[in-house]
Amino acid sequence: MKAFQSPAPPITAADTPLPVLEAELAAVAFERAAARTASPSEQIAYHLDAWLVTHPDACATSADYPEWAAQFAAIKAAHSSTPQETR
Repeated sequence: MKAFQSPAPPITAADTPLPVLEAELAAVAFERAAARTASPSEQIAYHLDAWLVTHPDACATSADYPEWAAQFAAIKAAHSSTPQETR
């Protein structure tokens, strides 16, 4: 800083909401990870992760499908009560 300049004011508010900024930073991290790996399948996975983290509306949640929990519990209960074959 030059002698005649005043210090920059502290950042008190970002122009981007914090969750959006966090998602963008995570996407950058995923893109960097994709660039570091030589595995095509890992590159695809990292690129997909980067896209999904910046598009949360593309991801389903349990609130979108409230009946799933009961269905999975019923499947698990039916599976655990069925005798398993031993090989």
